[in-house]
Amino acid sequence: MIRLGPAPVLVDQRERDRDRGHAPDREREPDHAPVTGTPEPRPQRVGRIAAVLGARLRAAPLTLLLLVTLWTVGAAGGSLTGGPSARLLSRAGVGVSTLAEGRWWTPFTSLFWCSGVSSYAFASLLLLLVGPAAERRLGRLRTAAVLVGGQLLGTLLGTGLVAAGSRAGEQWTVSVADQTAIGPGAGLFALAGVLGYRLTVLWRRRLHLLVVLVPLVMTLYVGHLQSVQRIAGALLGLGLGALLSEGRPHLRTHRSSHTETRVLVAFCLIAAALGPLIASLYDNASGPFNTFSELYFSHRLTPDEVADFCALSAHDCARAHAVERLFDTPGRLMAALFPALLLVLAEGLRRGLRLAWRITVATELLWVALLVWLFADSGTGNGDAMQYFVEALLLPLLTTGLLLATRQRFRLRLPGRVLLRLTAAVGGAALAASAAYTGLGLAAAGQFEPGATFRGLVSGLPAQFLPPAYNDLLPDYPIAVGRFARLLETYCGMAFWAVALSALLVAFRRPVVHAAAEDAARARALLTAYGGGTLSFITTWDGNHYWFDEEGRAAVAYRVLSTVALTTGDPFGESEARRRAVAGFARYCDARGWTPCFYSVTPETRAAAGQLGWRSLQVAEDTVVALPELAFTGRKWQDIRTALNKAGKQGITAEWWAYHEVPLALKDQIRSISEEWVSEKGLPEMGFTLGGLEELDDPAVRLLIAVDGDRTVHGVTSWMPVYEAGEPVGWTLDFMRRRSDGFRGVTEFLIASAALGFKEEGASFLSLSGAPLARSGQGGEPTALQRMLDWMGRVLEPVYGFRSLLAFKAKFQPEYRPMYMAYPDPAALPSITRAIGKAYLPHLTAAQGVRLMRRLSS
Repeated sequence: MIRLGPAPVLVDQRERDRDRGHAPDREREPDHAPVTGTPEPRPQRVGRIAAVLGARLRAAPLTLLLLVTLWTVGAAGGSLTGGPSARLLSRAGVGVSTLAEGRWWTPFTSLFWCSGVSSYAFASLLLLLVGPAAERRLGRLRTAAVLVGGQLLGTLLGTGLVAAGSRAGEQWTVSVADQTAIGPGAGLFALAGVLGYRLTVLWRRRLHLLVVLVPLVMTLYVGHLQSVQRIAGALLGLGLGALLSEGRPHLRTHRSSHTETRVLVAFCLIAAALGPLIASLYDNASGPFNTFSELYFSHRLTPDEVADFCALSAHDCARAHAVERLFDTPGRLMAALFPALLLVLAEGLRRGLRLAWRITVATELLWVALLVWLFADSGTGNGDAMQYFVEALLLPLLTTGLLLATRQRFRLRLPGRVLLRLTAAVGGAALAASAAYTGLGLAAAGQFEPGATFRGLVSGLPAQFLPPAYNDLLPDYPIAVGRFARLLETYCGMAFWAVALSALLVAFRRPVVHAAAEDAARARALLTAYGGGTLSFITTWDGNHYWFDEEGRAAVAYRVLSTVALTTGDPFGESEARRRAVAGFARYCDARGWTPCFYSVTPETRAAAGQLGWRSLQVAEDTVVALPELAFTGRKWQDIRTALNKAGKQGITAEWWAYHEVPLALKDQIRSISEEWVSEKGLPEMGFTLGGLEELDDPAVRLLIAVDGDRTVHGVTSWMPVYEAGEPVGWTLDFMRRRSDGFRGVTEFLIASAALGFKEEGASFLSLSGAPLARSGQGGEPTALQRMLDWMGRVLEPVYGFRSLLAFKAKFQPEYRPMYMAYPDPAALPSITRAIGKAYLPHLTAAQGVRLMRRLSS
């Protein structure tokens, strides 16, 4: 990694000379600039990660002691492979029976054994993940107290819940009431729950979700006593962590960004997909959600089940044997079809794709319809059947409800060409598999029982594309008995799903571009060739539509909200065509019944709109810093020099990166810093002219990251190019975040470092961008409407801090350039105001609106 070394201490030269009694010589400016970060070679990265992990383990003696004790005691007791003996389990394990027999010590002794080698591996992994971080953030004594206390209370609470359910006659708890559990899981999950409150908002939310999801899935699908104790320990840890957290307990929900919401929803879908697979590893899984899990993950038929089918009819017997044979071939992979589909869809949800959301909702609704049909077809209405039905229905209903509640987060669309390729691949694979099964099946009709006909093979097509468990739900169809027919039955459906899932995964992982990708590419080419204003690069963001003049020499980026065509900055393109674009776009909107509004535009666009008789008012103020003569000398630059000096003393360095090249460790920290910033607002992240994480992932955008010697990210800024004749001549600040507990002057340090870097590259200026509803107060007497906007800026200041941001930018001695909103009709101002509000806060809910009003009135 090439990194910038510590910055030299910068002191105003005249002050230094004055202190020494010398006459002032000349003012100096920093002679350093950021460097370009490059990814580490793999061996070096692996070695550094191993060194960091080793150092953290050496700093966690309690974790190492517990790990060694666990394996040593397990080896001494002979429980590493097959688990503890029955005698040891009854003496050291905890359950309803052991507590009833007066073995009060078992909640504590259960901490030192596990039920088998897989349990030892799981407990060790969980201890290594949670233990070192807990010792570092909670302290060793508190870590030990939480671990032991969580184990004692979690096992007692979980066992008590099972005992209460058993006495109430609940069948699932009755089936596990005689079990005895052993292992440190309850204490470890309690420790993880407490630890989450000491992490950043991003990892707090993720860890807490996993702390709940993992034991909850195990409880709902596996249903063992140990699983109930683990979820009890997790819930106790979450409650205890809230009480122990510094300051006010973290009981309120934190607003998450669009990206993080998608990640959390994907986690939940992954849990729903993996639950049946996990349960299949247990011979006696009895969880309430495991009742109909074979429809998600098919199980091999037992000899008794095959005998029952054979007792019905010869054809049912042949179908049962066919399913049994399938599990001895590669076709057994079809048993995990639905979990595999959900895992692929989870990747699409993580990326915010509307197609993945629709397919997932359709899959869950089909699951609900199938369960309803099975229950109605069974014709049983007794209490046990109803209980099983309700338990099986909960998971798809909860998943569907979650998807519907977060539907606004999944609005990204696949490009048309990608969608066409996906349709062609899936459709072609389905046709090819169907044609192969029916066509080649007719050629080998004698290898089916009964003999195959075209109609019979068509009726058997659904069985080729569904998991084996669905065979007994389908109508009669020819059963393959010959070798070639069995090959068709094994591989036709499997080949289709291999192609379909691969095509879906490839499509989901492609970069998401504009819905009108060709227009977006054409607009970017115009912007690069001719340039535009300091904010013109935001026209390349997703969500915009484009108007082009007749000659294709100028363009306007806009979005239509409530019949208002709201532009994203100035027209861009060839200079003469740019001036004519205002009138051309106005005619375009008039023909469609829209109200045009040019937003955040320069005085040139305002003047062109004024020639049409339009009104205008100032909505923001751009702050531009000239670079050729920039020098951080003199009293007015004292704050900037102080930030550079302190950064050098603390080993803070500045690195240039493109977002897609940022190492995973740094990228994760950037996401965490951004998520913490969003959560503190308590309101949705603003958009429109304000970029977020999604807008960073553009090859033309440059990131400047402040990191220390331990590769901890203290702050990040992003810079958008301002083009002229095909080359960037200036740069505009967009994304700006800093770590709450990091270097306090990191923002000044990053902006100053960027200015020096751009100056060295020959750029003419940098723009610190404009702050909405904020202005320096320069200019003539404001109008009544302008005074109203100034009042709105003051009211919104406690929430979004636009005026504080403008005051911060004054440290860089910028030139202030007003930005205007131009509109044709004052009567349209109410609808224009609503459109601007929707553009900046497209996901604002009614509850958040109420919260905003409360914060403004407080």
